[in-house]
Amino acid sequence: MRTFSSAVSTAIQNDRFRYFFLIKLEFSQDFYFTSLPYDVTYDSQTWLSDGGVFEVDSPQFSTVVDREAYKIIITDLVDAMSAEFKLGVVGSKISVMVGIIDPSTNQPLLGTDDVIHIYTGFADSPSIENNWDTKTAIIEGSSPMADLDQVNITMVSKDGMDQLSQTDTSYDKIYDNSEIQLKWGKV
Repeated sequence: MRTFSSAVSTAIQNDRFRYFFLIKLEFSQDFYFTSLPYDVTYDSQTWLSDGGVFEVDSPQFSTVVDREAYKIIITDLVDAMSAEFKLGVVGSKISVMVGIIDPSTNQPLLGTDDVIHIYTGFADSPSIENNWDTKTAIIEGSSPMADLDQVNITMVSKDGMDQLSQTDTSYDKIYDNSEIQLKWGKV
């Protein structure tokens, strides 16, 4: 279970609960963005508000390959993200954190126990969307457990489990040609 600092717990229970995002992109250079309307300093870094954080999707499972993915959409008015995408950012680390605004002072809570790390993943499919109003960089991230090239095969047998752990006895009662009748809904 996740524990929060007392200041965050108090703020969450308040009717005027507000939050903001801190996004770190570890590309050829590190980018620090916040969804606040002003720059903030957290973890000895200045997180810029002019990155134009438009949207941070919550992680969701893709129905195609059962991977966990999320999107970050930021403005790209000075072509910084376009230049990074051309250099290649696929596989670069992305971190998304959420901070809470203290309802009594209207200031962000930026202590080390106050900022909640909600997602760490890797850039998977970056793209630029340019329409008449604005130019945005869309970065899709995927979780480290959702590596599309990774193959995980577990042999469901005692011998297969012994390869993973000699002390795990969860498959000791699985034998060849043994059957068991399950009576659904009964103990």
